[in-house]
Amino acid sequence: MRGNIGDEIIVDAAHIGEPSRKGEIIEVLEKGGVEHYRVRWDDGHESLYFPGSGAHVAGEHGSR
Repeated sequence: MRGNIGDEIIVDAAHIGEPSRKGEIIEVLEKGGVEHYRVRWDDGHESLYFPGSGAHVAGEHGSR
């Protein structure tokens, strides 16, 4: 998965009935060959996010 600043990251719900989690990539980071992101989530908080298999990027620059 590759994301760029401004792309939306979507994390599938872990449990049935829960909503997906969405946020905007505000910084792309890399350490030891592992790409991760600083994300501003829909609820307003920011965190570092290391994407797993349940995540994908949607946006002008992202891929699905």
